[in-house]
Amino acid sequence: MQGNRWYESWNRAGLDETSQNPANPLQLNISPIRNWRALEVFLYLWWQDLPVNPLYDKGLERIGCYLCPAMLESEYEELKTIQPESAERWTAFLESWAAKKGYPDAFSSWGLWRWRALPPKMREICRQKGVEINDDYTLKTGPARPAGAMVDKRKGKTMKPAMEKQAGSGLDVQAVRKDFPILGDIIYLDNAATSFSPEPVVQAMVEFEHTYRANVGRGVHRFTRIASQRYWHAHEKVAGFIGAQSGITVFTKNTTEAINMVAHGLSWKAGDRVVTTILEHHSNLLPWRNLKKQGVEVDSIGIRPDYSLDLPALENAITPSTRLVAVTHASNVIGVVTPVAEIARICHDHGILLLVDGAQSVPHMPVDISRIGCDFFAFSGHKMLGPTGTGVLWMREPDLEPFILGGGMVEAVTESGYTAAEGYQKYEAGTPNIAGGIGLGAAVDYLTGLGMENIRSHEERLTTRLINGLRQVGGVHVYAPEKPVPRIGVVSFTVDGFHPHEVAQHLDESAEILVRSGHHCCQPLVEELGLPDGTVRASLGLYNTEDEVDMLVATLEELTR
Repeated sequence: MQGNRWYESWNRAGLDETSQNPANPLQLNISPIRNWRALEVFLYLWWQDLPVNPLYDKGLERIGCYLCPAMLESEYEELKTIQPESAERWTAFLESWAAKKGYPDAFSSWGLWRWRALPPKMREICRQKGVEINDDYTLKTGPARPAGAMVDKRKGKTMKPAMEKQAGSGLDVQAVRKDFPILGDIIYLDNAATSFSPEPVVQAMVEFEHTYRANVGRGVHRFTRIASQRYWHAHEKVAGFIGAQSGITVFTKNTTEAINMVAHGLSWKAGDRVVTTILEHHSNLLPWRNLKKQGVEVDSIGIRPDYSLDLPALENAITPSTRLVAVTHASNVIGVVTPVAEIARICHDHGILLLVDGAQSVPHMPVDISRIGCDFFAFSGHKMLGPTGTGVLWMREPDLEPFILGGGMVEAVTESGYTAAEGYQKYEAGTPNIAGGIGLGAAVDYLTGLGMENIRSHEERLTTRLINGLRQVGGVHVYAPEKPVPRIGVVSFTVDGFHPHEVAQHLDESAEILVRSGHHCCQPLVEELGLPDGTVRASLGLYNTEDEVDMLVATLEELTR
C-alpha cells in the first residue's frame, strides 16, 4: 500500500492507481487515497488515532532508501546521527565519485549529487559561491584528482583511491558523448541492434528538410540540384569509407534488403548450391533458403569449440554446383570475427561468388573491401550512427537484375522495353530516402573524424573488461571468443535461474541498463549452443565507458546474490 497522491507532484498525478514493483514482480503497489491532500491525511491519522513511524519524530520527512536523491540535505544530516555507518559509506562513495569525475567539493558537501541539472535555487547558490556550472545547468568538471589515496576528514581513515581516468586511445569518449544527448542517464548496451545518431547526423537531415528538400534526379531547379549533388556525394563518402575503389555502391533500406537484392538478382537454376554458416543472422539465411523453390540447396557450416568458424568444413562443402558463399563478417550473437579474406581466396580458387554481411563489422573496425576480395558487401546505416531505414549494397560488378523497376532507374522507356540507368541509379527505383542517405554520409564523416582504429581499440578494451568481469560473477555463463583479436564488442551471457528476458527487464528497471535478450534473429546458432531461450546480449559502442561496463557487472552480481 502506497501513499502516492495526485497533489504531491506532476509525476504522481499521472501514476496509475495500481502498479507492479519493477524490482519485485510479485509485489503489487496500490495507492487507494489518490485524491487526498496532505492535510486530509494527517486529519485521518488524528481522527483514527493511528500510530506514526517514529522516524518522522527524528526529523525525517521521507522514509525509504537512505540514499534516495529526493532526500533533503537537512535529512541527510539527521541520518548521520541515526545511521552513521550507512551515511559514512554513502559519503565516502560520493567523494570518491567526485574525485574521479573532477567535480568540485560542493558536489558531495552541498548535496549537489541529488540533481543532474541543478534547479534555480541551487544555481543561484553556486553563482554566489563561485561554483561553475554549464549552460545545461550541470556542474562543470575539472581534471580528475590525483590517483593517490584520499583521507576521510571525518574519521582520518585512508580511503580506496578513486579509479583513474579512462585510458585513452585517441578517442575522447566524454567529448563524444556530448554529441549524443539521448544517452542521458541510461546505459545503452544494445548497439548491435541499433546505434544512436550524433548531432551532426541529425543536423544534416534537418538541414535537408529545412533548406533544400527536393527529389533527386533530373530536375533543374536549385533545390533538386543541391539534393542530387549531396545524395550522390553521400554514395561517394560511403564507398570511400569501406575502401571501395571500384564497383557500385547502392543505397538500400537495410542489410536485409541488400542481401535479398542479391538473392533475387542472380540467375539460379535447379541444382545450384549456396554455402552459409550457422553464425548467420536470419537476414543472411532466409533469402537463401527461399531459393529452394527454384531447386537451390543450402549448406550450413558450423563452428569450433572456441566459436571460430570451421574453415576446412567450409572449403569441403564447396562443390562444382556451388554458386555463392554468404557469410557474416562478425557475429551479432557471440561477436566472433570470421576470416573473410581467407574465405574470399577459397571462393575465388573455386570460381564462385562471395557475399559478406558487414552489418556488425563496419561500425566497429576498419573495413577495406579491396583487401577482403568479396563480390558483394552489405551493411546497415542504423548500426553505424546513421538513420534508420538506410543500408548499403556494394557489388564488384553491376550485373544483378534490378530488384525493383520504376522511375529513376531508367535512361529511356519505349513501347517494347527500357534502357536501365548506369551506376547506382539502376538499383534505386522510385524516390529514395534522401534525408537518410545524406545522414548516412554525415555518419561516415563522423566515424572518419574519430578514426576507426581508435574506435576499434577503445571497444576492444571495453570488451575485454566486460568479459573478464562477467566471468567473475557466479552463475553467469559467457559465450564469447577467448582472444580479443577475432571478436567485436558483442557479448552474450546467461544467468542461472533466470530467463534472459527477466535479466534484461531487471537491468532496465533497476539500473537503467538497456540490453537485448532472446534469439537475436539467429535462432539456429543459439539452439546449437544449447540455449533454447536465447541469451542476454550486451553490445558495446564507441560512446560506452568503463564505468558503464562496471555497472553492468555490479548489477548482475547483485542479481545473482
